[in-house]
Amino acid sequence: MKSANYRDQDYAFGQIMLTLRTAAGLTQADLAKAIGVSRRTVGSWETGSKYPKPSHLKSFITLGIEHRTFSPGSEADEIKALWKASNQKTLLDEHWLADVLYQRQPAVAAQLAPHRHEIAPVLAPVNVGPVLDWNDAPRAPNFYGRDWELKLLRGWIIEDGCRVISLLGLGGIGKSSLAVNLMHQVANRFEIIIWRSLQDIPDCDTLLDSLLQVIAPQMLGEVGTSMERRQSFLVGYMRTNRVLIVLDNVESVFEEGESTGRIRPGYEGIGRFLRQIAETEHHSCVMLTSREKPDVLVPHEGSHAPVRALRLSRLDASACDWLLSGKGVVGSTADRTRLIDAYAGNPLALKIVAQTIVELFDGEIMPFLEHGEFIFGGVRELLGAQFDRLSAMEQMVLLWLTILREPVTLDQMLRALVVPMPRMRLLEAVESLHRRSLIERGVHQGSFTPQSVVLEYVTARLIEEMVTELRSGQFKRLVEHVIVLAQAREYVRQNQERLIASPILNLLLSEFSRQTEVESYLLALLAKVADWPDDAQGYAAANLVTLLRLLRGDLRGLDLSKLVLRGVHLQGVDMQDVNLSGALIQDTVFSETFDIVTALDMRSDGMYWAASSRRGEIRIWEVSSQTLHLMWQAHTDMIWSLAFSPDGQSLATASWDGSVKVSDVTSGTLLWSGWHTGHGNRVAYSPEGATLASGGNDAFVRLWNARTGAPLQTIAHPDAITALAWSHDGRYMATGDLKGCVRVWSMHETEPVVCRLTLDDHTNCVEGLAFSPDSRFLASASWDRTVKLWDIANGKLHETLTAHSDRAFRVAWSPDGHLLATGSRDQTIWLWDMEQASYWAVLRGHTSAISGMVFTPDGTELVSGSEDGTLRVWDIANRHCSRVIQGYAASLYDVDWSPDNTHLVSSSTDYLVTIYAVNGETPPRVLRGHTGVVFGVGWSADGKWLASSEWDNAVRLWDPATGTGHHVLLDPDDPDNYFYGLTMSPDGRRLAGGTYRRGVLVWDLATQRQSWSGDEFPTWIRRVAWHPDGTRLAGGGDDATVYIFDAASGAIGQRLTRHHGVITSLTWNPSDEHLLASSGRGIHESEVVVWDAQRGERVASFGGHAGTINTVAWNQSGDMLVTGGGDGTLRWWNLESLACVRVRQGHEGTVQALRRSPDGTMLASAGDDGAIVLWDLYSGDLLQRLRRDRPYERLNIGGIRGLTEIQKEALYKLGAIEADSI
Repeated sequence: MKSANYRDQDYAFGQIMLTLRTAAGLTQADLAKAIGVSRRTVGSWETGSKYPKPSHLKSFITLGIEHRTFSPGSEADEIKALWKASNQKTLLDEHWLADVLYQRQPAVAAQLAPHRHEIAPVLAPVNVGPVLDWNDAPRAPNFYGRDWELKLLRGWIIEDGCRVISLLGLGGIGKSSLAVNLMHQVANRFEIIIWRSLQDIPDCDTLLDSLLQVIAPQMLGEVGTSMERRQSFLVGYMRTNRVLIVLDNVESVFEEGESTGRIRPGYEGIGRFLRQIAETEHHSCVMLTSREKPDVLVPHEGSHAPVRALRLSRLDASACDWLLSGKGVVGSTADRTRLIDAYAGNPLALKIVAQTIVELFDGEIMPFLEHGEFIFGGVRELLGAQFDRLSAMEQMVLLWLTILREPVTLDQMLRALVVPMPRMRLLEAVESLHRRSLIERGVHQGSFTPQSVVLEYVTARLIEEMVTELRSGQFKRLVEHVIVLAQAREYVRQNQERLIASPILNLLLSEFSRQTEVESYLLALLAKVADWPDDAQGYAAANLVTLLRLLRGDLRGLDLSKLVLRGVHLQGVDMQDVNLSGALIQDTVFSETFDIVTALDMRSDGMYWAASSRRGEIRIWEVSSQTLHLMWQAHTDMIWSLAFSPDGQSLATASWDGSVKVSDVTSGTLLWSGWHTGHGNRVAYSPEGATLASGGNDAFVRLWNARTGAPLQTIAHPDAITALAWSHDGRYMATGDLKGCVRVWSMHETEPVVCRLTLDDHTNCVEGLAFSPDSRFLASASWDRTVKLWDIANGKLHETLTAHSDRAFRVAWSPDGHLLATGSRDQTIWLWDMEQASYWAVLRGHTSAISGMVFTPDGTELVSGSEDGTLRVWDIANRHCSRVIQGYAASLYDVDWSPDNTHLVSSSTDYLVTIYAVNGETPPRVLRGHTGVVFGVGWSADGKWLASSEWDNAVRLWDPATGTGHHVLLDPDDPDNYFYGLTMSPDGRRLAGGTYRRGVLVWDLATQRQSWSGDEFPTWIRRVAWHPDGTRLAGGGDDATVYIFDAASGAIGQRLTRHHGVITSLTWNPSDEHLLASSGRGIHESEVVVWDAQRGERVASFGGHAGTINTVAWNQSGDMLVTGGGDGTLRWWNLESLACVRVRQGHEGTVQALRRSPDGTMLASAGDDGAIVLWDLYSGDLLQRLRRDRPYERLNIGGIRGLTEIQKEALYKLGAIEADSI
């Protein structure tokens, strides 16, 4: 079978094979015997994981003809469709087909199975078209009886067109198995089939999202987040299309207690959805399985109504006999009848008790009955008795399988156990549980999970036992088992919190009058555990800490010293002033120290991920353990691209500081560096690794010797390069630019580089490029919201993908080329089936733009990075997020003073505007509302307004007294424009902002209307500064030019040129016509130029910083200035002598902004470390350091054990300290 890592099975083909076999009335074993293959082989056909060999398929077709499984008169068409669906490499021999149709007389096959189901003939022709999403459905390989129920239900669906069908009955009675078989039999009557279990569903929103992702993912953005709109859209779709939705375990969303079928609080949306489906005329069907009837459906039910219910009773005697015989149970008819009656014909109960009879009584029913072992009552009582009969080892394993809540392998279980255990003992326990029908095999080989009813029972028992232990203070389960495992897949961890930890906490809360009493009680237990030896604590401390986190919402101020914290999820948890001294940390997850993920790559062997940040940092994680392996400061500004070398030994980066660097992966050591004259935007290795290509804002592609860094060639480009990619065969390189043009270049060692194709269908910046693995196609992602596929052979546009609702940023191919991932500013990742040329899935979870994507080498997972500061790992098969690595860092981009000198305001990368009291006596106040990075801030001269600019088309106005937002200013003429630096006019009446592509925009604050706006501008304007008299405005361009605008008309009066690269800062001398401009990126050293703006002449220039100079400030008299640089230092300069008179180390990382206080006595500096530092402007003395608390501020990790040095370093960066151990 063709490789398809992103979808392990061809579900459509599997459904066809299953339908034909069941139509013939054969079991898998019967079919396997008849055509000479193993039962496992038949199973692999029906799951779509393998295709039959031609000889086996011919035998299957012959058997199907004999059993009349093909529609009379249409046999040939159906057989041809089946052959085509089976992906055979040879054509069907039509002479053979004609012979077999002629020779084989239709005859009913011998009764190979005791219960042959009368199934309607397969609809002709065999349809391979339905969209099937039933991976979550339980496997039902052995199905007994229920003949008349199947016939009745098929009639309800096919002939009567029922809208809603409820399958009701006790736990274990076979509702889900019946639904699975019915679903397969009627599947070819529908266009879309979806199976969903409500057992672990957190809310109605999640259910609706999962349904819409299958039905119409391209409409998710348009439908919006309103539950009512999504429900209406879903029902509307079901009116015009044939959809079958199976909702299993619906009783999971009912209120506990009396069997009323009432939806419990928090799930009312599901009740509204069911009511709307029942009331609305449509062509689809929703099938439910539940122990109770949903009360919202009762008014609509009737024997001739489109809403019906079937309550399942016991299996008939012959089916029960067949079940017991299959388990090896023997006895007289009377004994068998007595046993079946004792368990009310419940198939699950009979399976469980059958294994007991086999193990204890050699399969004989009579000794079992005489021994009095059987228990009358419901399945719960039976499960309780079975659980009590298990060995301690088996109980522990079953509890772990329940906690992990998904099919897991032996290796996964071994990693979770507190006490190491021989693999063989664990295997014996698992096999015993499987024989007892308490667990079942998962989809993946070697995996197991509890049967649905068993999962529910054991979960309830685990909660009850743990609450009992918490009451008594005598721990066993709490030591051996964890309630929430940090290393679990993300969706599993969330279910553990919701279905295990939260119920435990709620039961505790019900026994105390106040929440504070529960907290005190848990803390007392924690203190008791702290006195135990390390090897005795197990998961006890971890469980108590988890309960405290859920109870409090944080862990601030707690004493957690000397504890063993194993598998605790502390990511995103505030832990200020916590004492962790002397604690032992194992498999515990903390927040990482990165702000915004700007680029992402994975080594070709899948061993490491690498991600970069806006602050110029690189972090490398080890994939197997998903722990931080290495981090270092590689650049002084944003890294916009990175790439592992093909041999995995080095990492190349391109930064907005203008440099291209190649570093050693094992140590972070710089191997060589090169330069662009503007921003470095992209890097890409040639497939063999000999050449590195880089592209930048200087509109050049530079080719480097990847080993030595020697320049090889420079390729001129018409516009700034924003995307770059090599083909996998090395023949081509593709570039994308700011204007939206894609060029494909021929790359030959012995010939000059030439532009082979110019592809100009995009209408905006192209930021993502990727060649397909076979190098036949090129995918391009653009700000015009489209992704385009190009045929490289002829340069023609092959396909345009238009699902994203905002700018498309990234593209990535799966290793086999069957799947294309596209990431956008709309926060979504779309997965496209390239064989079918259609969407396959949408991945949602990020809360900001997607900045990087890469598939694992085996194609089973996708790693994504985002501006929300997270890395997410996605399981491609089930489309779940399996892991989140969350960062925290709040780099400050700008700072300003209140006019009265008492407060400061800052902008930051975490989307927040923060107001600080200068004296530090009151906590910082946070203003929320931005949805992206906040670049600039400004305080009006009268103190009544604050303005903040977002790295998007938004400037917000705030009331600083109340913190409320008053207005959002937009560029109405260009929705794709970005805003950068802000400045208020000296009279406080106007606001100016630098932009990405329209120069400088100015608003009148009284009317919130633009005073003037420019046309499309040739460069980015990052910083703006008003002249003290308000008549002129300076703007700094990325083209190394300072533009002087007339403040009234917007006309350009002067251009000050010959700077060393990007203009990073501007400020006017408060007393004369002098203008300071700092600049420099790339190959040129940074410098500060003093201009006489009146005459347009340079007065002086100087450098001095190691790295970029990002910001400058005058003193009030204009005879001294201060600079801040990428080296974290502030330097004081005498303007007359140009001598540096003072140096202060102010920040870790780049100093981003300097601002003189209104009274002229102090200087505020803000930097990448998230701090504002106040200085005496004349002496350089440090007066105050202000910052918002980081997650681990003052967290004491003195004497902590179990953490690597790099993990400790990450905690220090988030505020941790090392005090004396306890």
